Amino acid sequence: MLVYDLFPCPSCPIRAPQQFLTFSLVYRWRWSGEAVPGKQKAAAAGRPVAVNPRRRALGDIGNFVHANVLDEKVELPERIHRPITRSFGAQLLKKAQANGAVTNKNAIVTAPPAAALKPVARKPVLKPASRPEQATKGINIVSDENRKLSEGSAHKLPRKKVVNTLTSVLSHRSKEACGLNRRPKELVEDIDKLDGDNELAVVDYIDDIYTYYKSAQHESRPGDYIGSQPEINSKMRAILVDWLVEVAHKFELMPESFYLTIYIIDRFLSMQAVPRRELQLVGVSAMLIACKYEEIWAPEVNDFIHIADYAYTQQQILGMEKSILNRISWNLTVPTPYVFLVRFAKAAGSDKELEHMVFFFAEMALTEYGLVSLCPSLVAASAVYAARCTMNKSPIWTETLKHHTGFNELQIMEPAKVLIALHAAAPQNKLKAVYRKYSGSQFGRVALLPPAVAAQALA
Repeated sequence: MLVYDLFPCPSCPIRAPQQFLTFSLVYRWRWSGEAVPGKQKAAAAGRPVAVNPRRRALGDIGNFVHANVLDEKVELPERIHRPITRSFGAQLLKKAQANGAVTNKNAIVTAPPAAALKPVARKPVLKPASRPEQATKGINIVSDENRKLSEGSAHKLPRKKVVNTLTSVLSHRSKEACGLNRRPKELVEDIDKLDGDNELAVVDYIDDIYTYYKSAQHESRPGDYIGSQPEINSKMRAILVDWLVEVAHKFELMPESFYLTIYIIDRFLSMQAVPRRELQLVGVSAMLIACKYEEIWAPEVNDFIHIADYAYTQQQILGMEKSILNRISWNLTVPTPYVFLVRFAKAAGSDKELEHMVFFFAEMALTEYGLVSLCPSLVAASAVYAARCTMNKSPIWTETLKHHTGFNELQIMEPAKVLIALHAAAPQNKLKAVYRKYSGSQFGRVALLPPAVAAQALA
């Protein structure tokens, strides 16, 4: 036999690489008829040598792959890591099912008689863990179809019959007649969505701030003090508050200063008995304290002496200021109705006329002694409700207002009716400072609007 030797000539200066030497050595053995080292080992061990050395090793997969089928899923032996394609998986499944059918047939033919059978205790069969990512789409389709067939043949449990009672039928018909089922659920509006770029609005902390206000409003709150005052009644207090409305308007004070002034007066009167001749002195000194706390440029003591028509001296005003601060323990950081009015008016809408109407009712509430003992947030919510009733807003109380105020209509109905009654009686009342203030063009003449008398009859 002809032998092709690929070794270079010994005299040739060019040396072949190692791979060419190996390639030449293998071909030299094969063409010369010499046995390959692997065949020599097989012959020496007495094992038969393959007749056709050119047969493809993977020509017949059945001679070395034995697949297991568990729950209609193909599992290869432990050391076989061949990826299962769609055609390969279908072939393995078909062959495994055919082998299983033959095994069952042989078992039935060779089964011993029933008398010879002995009961054997059943051993629990451990289900091997399925190997992830082995099942392919084709095998999953076959498994799903078989599973559907098995579920169809299984016994179906009867469903419990739904019985409509008379009460449920009548309730459903009543809701349909009233339109409750067709009414869309009202959503809470995000009132801070336009203030995202306003750093003074502190949108990130506003909810936490008002949560604190609602919890702190119950501390240091004035109570019912008229019964403990020997020389002062509710009418004298209303006269003082009406006069302070004009003073604050003349001095052009901020609303925060005016609301804090009324709080200081009520807080001090609930803790200290005051003679009637010093009631105006308490009001002047309280406004001086509030202006020093809130205003950038606070009025001087001489300004208050002049506005009080020189009824009190500088020493008297400063002495009363010291007495008030010591009696209330210098606690001036309290939530007044004003901080809630700003938030609740924003939740009611961006209408400027509605905002003026809300503050009109809020200042009317300050003159009414019957509302002193209420918490500031309830007074502010009642002012918003009365304003919306007067301006015929529909709905009067929205989900947004209910969310931000924390009150429903039943809770604010009684204070709102009191405010609406004050509005109706304002033109004939002798104390008209608030009515005249909000009858001017600066506040949109909202006090001249007809009062919502019909709202007083609401339950």
